[in-house]
Amino acid sequence: MISVVIPTLNEAANIGGLLRALRAQGPACEIIVADGGSTDDTVALARTAGADAVILAPRGRGQQLAAGADRASGDIIWFLHADTIVPAGALAALDQAMAGDPACPGGNFRLLFDGDDGFSRWLDGFYAWLRRRGFYYGDSGIFIRRSVLEALGGIRPIALMEDHDLVRRLERIGETMCIADPPLLTSSRRFAGRPPAQIIAGWVCIHLAYYCRTAPARLAELYDSERKRR
Repeated sequence: MISVVIPTLNEAANIGGLLRALRAQGPACEIIVADGGSTDDTVALARTAGADAVILAPRGRGQQLAAGADRASGDIIWFLHADTIVPAGALAALDQAMAGDPACPGGNFRLLFDGDDGFSRWLDGFYAWLRRRGFYYGDSGIFIRRSVLEALGGIRPIALMEDHDLVRRLERIGETMCIADPPLLTSSRRFAGRPPAQIIAGWVCIHLAYYCRTAPARLAELYDSERKRR
């Protein structure tokens, strides 16, 4: 069985649609929403839209993902962002792909952005280029076998870059897969009103700070400060 883990924080506008899309697909899956203290209707909507469990976790995507993974009971754990659009057939594609390659430890989906601007189209290609080099992030729907996640020590409950940290460990233990069809669709809302050069510079700075071993809590402070300025 596949366990879907979704971290949320004030995602009332998105969580209902995501859960209904998952429930409309086969095979059956377990859905766990790990909420970080939403002040809107996220929790209530998740419960009524089909979540098998809604758990409360300390705020921070790393801690929420770790709590959701601990609660999951499936052999495969699929981490999804609440603003992800999951097309018909995605759940079946994941189930079939992992069943067809028992040696594969995990992977992700090809990712497209929902914006109708040139930068979103550039990101489609940039993410594909990164994936060919073994780099991908939480918005692309990372999935992993439970046994592999346990062997890796689980999700590290760090304040930022928890997805990058997991992928680097995952990529070291075996060949992963990228499911190209159907692709996931993610929101371009985080880029609205920002010059592309500023966005790319922010990514570079965060990654440089991460590889210089800046504490994750400090990285999160820098990220939050930049987001508040926006």
